[in-house]
Amino acid sequence: MENKMEWWRQTSIYQIYPWSFQDSNGDGIGDLQGILSRLDEIKDLGVETIWFSPFYVSPGEDFGYDIADYTKIDPRFGTMADCDRLFKEIHKRKMRVVLDMVMNHTSDKHPWFIESKSSKTNPKRDFYIWRKGTNKAPNNWISMVGKSGWNYDSQTKEYYYSNFLSFQPDLNYRNPKVKQTMFAVLDFWLKKGVDGFRLDIFNSIFKDERFLDNPFSFRFFPTPDNHDEAFFQKKQYNLNLPESFSFAKEVRKHISKYKQKPFLIGEVSGSDLVLKSFLGEKVDGLNLVFQFELIHFSYNAKFFKDLLEKNEKVFPSPYTPTYVLGNHDQRRYIDRLGGDIRKAKLLVCFQFMARGVPVVYYGEEIGRKEGRISNFFGKDPIAKLNRFVPLFLSNLLGIYINRDNCRLPMLWDDSNNGGFTNGKSWLPIGVIQKEETVSGQKNEPDSLWKHYQTMFLLRKKWDVIRVGSLQTISTDKKNVLSFQRSDKKNKIRVYLNFGNNPEQIGFKEKGKLLYSFGGSEKTENELFLPPHSGLVLEMGLSSKQ
Repeated sequence: MENKMEWWRQTSIYQIYPWSFQDSNGDGIGDLQGILSRLDEIKDLGVETIWFSPFYVSPGEDFGYDIADYTKIDPRFGTMADCDRLFKEIHKRKMRVVLDMVMNHTSDKHPWFIESKSSKTNPKRDFYIWRKGTNKAPNNWISMVGKSGWNYDSQTKEYYYSNFLSFQPDLNYRNPKVKQTMFAVLDFWLKKGVDGFRLDIFNSIFKDERFLDNPFSFRFFPTPDNHDEAFFQKKQYNLNLPESFSFAKEVRKHISKYKQKPFLIGEVSGSDLVLKSFLGEKVDGLNLVFQFELIHFSYNAKFFKDLLEKNEKVFPSPYTPTYVLGNHDQRRYIDRLGGDIRKAKLLVCFQFMARGVPVVYYGEEIGRKEGRISNFFGKDPIAKLNRFVPLFLSNLLGIYINRDNCRLPMLWDDSNNGGFTNGKSWLPIGVIQKEETVSGQKNEPDSLWKHYQTMFLLRKKWDVIRVGSLQTISTDKKNVLSFQRSDKKNKIRVYLNFGNNPEQIGFKEKGKLLYSFGGSEKTENELFLPPHSGLVLEMGLSSKQ
């Protein structure tokens, strides 16, 4: 039977941060031609869909997430001709393109905002959220970075609102012209063949039109999966409004007319109920949302078993979970594992074999480590806001202040600057060990890169891994996680040992070993799993008819 499930439910996603991927002209900043030169290596890894962080025209104060022109390429990255060629070459290699789209806000250098703040009567005034204030902010709304979201403009003597950084004013989606304009931006890129969009802080799109104060909360620190309560405030009126849930459906409907069947993946936060609201009660909202529980993993079998069972209960098919270990805003997961490659392989196997869409951040495939740039010297605007907080203290408190450290340039080889640039890199490269580079791992059968490649290729080969159902399997080994994927044709079973001791599991069923790592073995009557190892078995034809 032919697998007819939508392509985006089955894909795997690889995130490229253009500043740090590959420089082609020696200015120390990655660019589009640099990415183009690495496409064959990306394809060789097994990547199916590439998500690009922004490369639109921008002042670069938030490194591209402060957009000054949505339909032009920032010269630091290249030209529109470079972009067109990049898209063409990606599609030629049968991969797909996802662009980061920041619909919530623009740069304060965007011509729209420059017009908007020029006068209270300017036609663009209502493109943004402006309120009067008498020597104090219009209400108590706190932004995602822990400051008042209101910013005073001395020229027009009113406040504009920004739910992230002060130089990123929020657009006013209660103005129909803003919706119309942003839909035209989506159309521009979809007509160029883009296959989807990652929507930045989409849960911030609408704010309460009454501008009511948010209630108090005892919670201070936000987490990737919960910005609803942070900085002693429950963000009832400036995040996750019902209008944002409805708008998700509008955007989905708007893009659905394109022949490439594009999809939307939203950066949202909140409870599972909130996430499902963005997906739509009829699964007619955003196609996917990022689920960030995996970023705060506890390294034990129970955590991962509970996560699987929760997702199967709360997000059953046709909902599709996502499994994310890191991104451009989060500490790299290899550092949370103390650099232990055995444990990394275990997490990656879980991520790729579970029912859902795995999302890989560039460099994870080689175990690219965190930088050690202090907050005081950080280029990240959030680090600048907290420059006097010592790095060790922010790490101790579990808050991630300096995102420079997860954005260090890619290490392609052990030459100067890791093969990233022949100039001075925009961020420090750090110490280069050959075994921690792409060239040092590609031909090593036990390397992390090779493990990622195997995971990508197993998903491509087996429909059951991409679209099959999932059931956890109980064992009498508390440190072993086992689950099975099933469809009408096949069954695949996965065993992962999270413990520090070897485990032996009686196994008399028929099963063919598809892949093993960490020294795990299958004998005629037993599975042997050394510490932090795993294996994948083909169990033959499914009993499902």
